[in-house]
Amino acid sequence: MRMNNRHKLDLKPLIKGCKKQDLKAQGELYNGYKDILFTICLKYCKNFEEAEDNLQDAFMAIFKNITKYNGKGSFEGWMKRIVINKAIDRYKKDTFINVMINDDLLADTDIDTSELSLPLDVILDTIQELPDRYRLIFNLYEMDGYTHKEISELLTISEGTSKSNLHRAKLILKEKIKSINLSQTANTINYGK
Repeated sequence: MRMNNRHKLDLKPLIKGCKKQDLKAQGELYNGYKDILFTICLKYCKNFEEAEDNLQDAFMAIFKNITKYNGKGSFEGWMKRIVINKAIDRYKKDTFINVMINDDLLADTDIDTSELSLPLDVILDTIQELPDRYRLIFNLYEMDGYTHKEISELLTISEGTSKSNLHRAKLILKEKIKSINLSQTANTINYGK
């Protein structure tokens, strides 16, 4: 499996080679990390094709800016931030977020874990179907641990808008998951007869 290959990489000489624009080192880095970074692209992009474009843009930025990596902190984390920032930049070009905030909407909307009897790929597909602004904020907050303050700075929106969009994303997900569960239950009952 490719993900294991990245753990076998000796990063210090690889990074040094990439800083010298050595194509072999760049190729090794790309091959060692493309799968994990592509998974992140899929979380933040509308579709497979956009995720592929985002991955290419991210690697171009990684190779261009690798001289700025000073060895402090995780190199993989540094690359992940570039991937996420590229997806956000793409999103900002395509979309303008203008959501009215209703504080009454910010009530608890956590999805009941008993409703999550769906396979992981179905849940991830459901997240992928969210409207762009909701998917982006849901992934940043729930999956990558960004705070609403950080999200507001990244997307140049207010913290309230971030909270409101997260709330709406959860409501949509909750309804979609209920719908899928009801559909599966109906199919089970119909096939059981």
